[in-house]
Amino acid sequence: WTILTAFKPEREIVKYPLRYFPKPATFSNFVTAWKDVGLATYFKNSLIVSLGTVALILTLSILGGYALSRFTFKGKQWFMLTLLCTQFIPGVLLLIPMFMTFKYLGLINNMLSLVIVYTTFELPFALILVRAFISNIPEELDEAALVDGCTRLQTVFYVILPVVKPGIVASAAFAYIGCWNEFLFALMLINTQKKFTIPVGLSYMLGQFTTNYGALAAGSLLALIPPVLMFAYIQKYLVQGLTAGAVKG
Repeated sequence: WTILTAFKPEREIVKYPLRYFPKPATFSNFVTAWKDVGLATYFKNSLIVSLGTVALILTLSILGGYALSRFTFKGKQWFMLTLLCTQFIPGVLLLIPMFMTFKYLGLINNMLSLVIVYTTFELPFALILVRAFISNIPEELDEAALVDGCTRLQTVFYVILPVVKPGIVASAAFAYIGCWNEFLFALMLINTQKKFTIPVGLSYMLGQFTTNYGALAAGSLLALIPPVLMFAYIQKYLVQGLTAGAVKG
């Protein structure tokens, strides 16, 4: 229904909302959503926030996951339990404390605040996943690399990463989708339209008295393109990563 509505003229949407095929089909809704509504700006903002967050999460989760998998230290089990427990906390409970914190830091209406928030919520799950993937790799590979003269950091990037590539891709995909679709914090922390992300921008297309359903449907389809293309490309890595992480951990 969304796909068909995106190609219908406004008069046909109102008169024949459930007609299967638009007569005639039009691309004006996509032009309206992209240029007039400002979806191009929202699209760019979402890409900046999502890719920045994923890059930060991958860096921290790879290093942290390796430490949790290979090293033994006091409080390790409690730390893992804490990571799991953070997944049970609804994000809405932290909305007011985070808002006050970012207000004190002067980060309200700054996309950096979204990167920090999304990293906070997505990092524990990514750490757990990456730690499970690395735990499936025999420690003999690390020892062989160290004997050959590699440092710990070189071992992680030159030996471990190529082996756990499917797991890294799976973790990145989950983090990216979580950032791309997040609405509540993006709505509360950003108050300038030029800095809106796609979910917030689409919500502002719903008017009090009227709604341009054609442009809204077109905008929704455009917002779906990056996740769909990404999963189409990485689906083989995603399946390998999920199955690898489910065996041991």
